[in-house]
Amino acid sequence: MRDGKMVAIVGAGPVGLAAAAHVLARGMSPVVLEAGPEAGHAIRQWQHVQLFSPWEYNIDKAAARLLAPTGWNSPDPQSYPTGGELLDRYLTPLATRTPLREAIRTSSRVSAIGRVGFDKARTRGREQAPFEIRYRNGRGPEVLRADAVIDTSGTWFSPNPAGSNGLPAMGEPECAGRVAYGMPDVRGAARSRYAGKTVAVLGAGHSAVGTLIDLVHLAGEVPGTQPVWLLRGADPAKAFGGGRNDKLAARGELGSAFAALVAAGKIRIETEFGVTHLSDSEGRLKIAAGALSGARHVIADELIVSTGFRPDFSFLSELRLRLDPAIEAPVALAPLIDPNEHSCGTVRPHGARELAHDEPGFYLAGMKSYGRAPTFLMMTGYEQVRSIVADIAGDKRAAARVELVLPETGVCTRGGLETAAAASGCCGGPAKDVSSACCAADETAKKSGASGCGCS
Repeated sequence: MRDGKMVAIVGAGPVGLAAAAHVLARGMSPVVLEAGPEAGHAIRQWQHVQLFSPWEYNIDKAAARLLAPTGWNSPDPQSYPTGGELLDRYLTPLATRTPLREAIRTSSRVSAIGRVGFDKARTRGREQAPFEIRYRNGRGPEVLRADAVIDTSGTWFSPNPAGSNGLPAMGEPECAGRVAYGMPDVRGAARSRYAGKTVAVLGAGHSAVGTLIDLVHLAGEVPGTQPVWLLRGADPAKAFGGGRNDKLAARGELGSAFAALVAAGKIRIETEFGVTHLSDSEGRLKIAAGALSGARHVIADELIVSTGFRPDFSFLSELRLRLDPAIEAPVALAPLIDPNEHSCGTVRPHGARELAHDEPGFYLAGMKSYGRAPTFLMMTGYEQVRSIVADIAGDKRAAARVELVLPETGVCTRGGLETAAAASGCCGGPAKDVSSACCAADETAKKSGASGCGCS
């Protein structure tokens, strides 16, 4: 790559803007393509949600250096922002009051990325060809050329469907008017939709837990509101988290508060409920689990599907990606985050090495880099792009260096079995060399010659 590189960044969320800040700091030129009308568009969809990581973990260092000359007041590092506060006190100033404002192109939806003059099958000379990024805005189709591309477009707008087999449930498209995804603002903007209704929530992650807690509070305010928890698994306790062992106190408190509501009988629970069919039932929604639509079922007014998200690779079809076939994350990262084998709610810090593909100069970062795994933390994304940008700039030593220590959840999954982690960390405690192993058990396994994630 030549000096004065142009780096295209897809997505103007927290990780995308952090990437742009690091590109500027390295003397290169960023261009940020954001599909929404302003930076942080996806966060605006969940701005009512309080983050379970405090401000100290939500501000990128390079971004903070850009903000400092503007008179920006850094928030209390120990307080917990909502999504709206993250926008108002950090992302919007970063996007509008710093040099990044010249780099961001809003309402610019990327439709395809390839190499100039090279289709996916052609190899010789490929690395020297610049990337061609096609996008659409209000003026019509546009083309941008860049030396490197960092895709931080996230997964918010491609939620998983209700079907337990990864496909939409039978009848799901036809019942779209009674189905919402993610974490709607049930006590605020969407209050009239859910107040006084029977509301089923499908999922067992933080989005489902937070939504169910809000519905219990709404039930206390509006009689007739009934939350129903549809759980694919058999053990509700798996959703309660690490409690006091969680190094992120707010995350632990969320699980503890939810456990108390479940114990108090505030939430109706349907376990081992794999949704297969959705249909109309006298003006209400029939949610069925089983091979036949008339099998075990729940009647509700609304369904909220909080079963996670999946990446959209449709505009990357002409790039040579190396993705795990199950998790849809880069192959070097997938074993560390595969929820079937090992999940401590975090993964050891990682960067360019784990996120590289067979397309030199192209990287996935942020939530999208985790594919279908649910354990991403914002600070992980900041470390990813710090390393990636160093790699693009040719600073291999900085790219390989670890500059982040992640908090543990207090819960480990090893081979699909969950156990409480010791206070010292996950899977036997932290590794002595965190650049080569994710925990003590993994480090021991690797020293004995094992490969992959040794703590599974």
